Amino acid sequence: MLLSPEQAVAASSKAYIKTIGDLNAEGKIDHDAAVNDRVKRITGKLIAQAIKLYPHTKRWDWSVKVIDDPQQVNAWCMAGGKMAIYTGLLEKVKPTDAELAQVMGHEISHALANHTAEKMSTAMAAQAGLIVVAIAANDSRYRGAALTGAALAATTAIQLPNSRAAESEADRIGIELAARAGYDPHAAVSLWQKMEKVGDKNPPEFLSTHPAPGNRQRTLKKLIPQMMPYYQQTGERPVYHLP
Repeated sequence: MLLSPEQAVAASSKAYIKTIGDLNAEGKIDHDAAVNDRVKRITGKLIAQAIKLYPHTKRWDWSVKVIDDPQQVNAWCMAGGKMAIYTGLLEKVKPTDAELAQVMGHEISHALANHTAEKMSTAMAAQAGLIVVAIAANDSRYRGAALTGAALAATTAIQLPNSRAAESEADRIGIELAARAGYDPHAAVSLWQKMEKVGDKNPPEFLSTHPAPGNRQRTLKKLIPQMMPYYQQTGERPVYHLP
């Protein structure tokens, strides 16, 4: 870890502002009210549960945007709860609310477990390697690319694949967040069944950054009985109101 969780959150906030600003300038932010309300409602329920389980995240400046890109089947969450989901995932996978909760719960879990900060450190280590090469070769092109800092690492991190251990941990946290938020844990299995069908020979971007080992569905099925009591709890589920 080259970055503390606090540094990762601060760098991710800067990267998110730039990323969303650039996409907005290109007209790539989806402003469909119904789509945004659905995503925010589901994500808000998950965030409320995340804050209950991880109280320090109450200080995070949570945010989610829908990116208008029909070809991208993907979603991500930076450190500090800065999220995005692509219209390609919504349109091609056609997730139910419970399945969408699994997607966003899984992404949130990567941030909760500091996986995003770990990948940022990996990206920064690669940049450090470039610095050494640049100095040795006295090549300003490489030096300039290497010195872009932690904000670039935050942008790069969401494109890097997760380890199998990180995926397993995010699966476990994500399915519980969704169940506590009132979403059927069986949807974790049906989501991955849909993901596998999308793209055929061209796997969706989501599967390149979230590798799915063959036993993933079996592992998720084994977790369902543990999650059902959370799902079956009575009473109103809190919602975090996203801007």
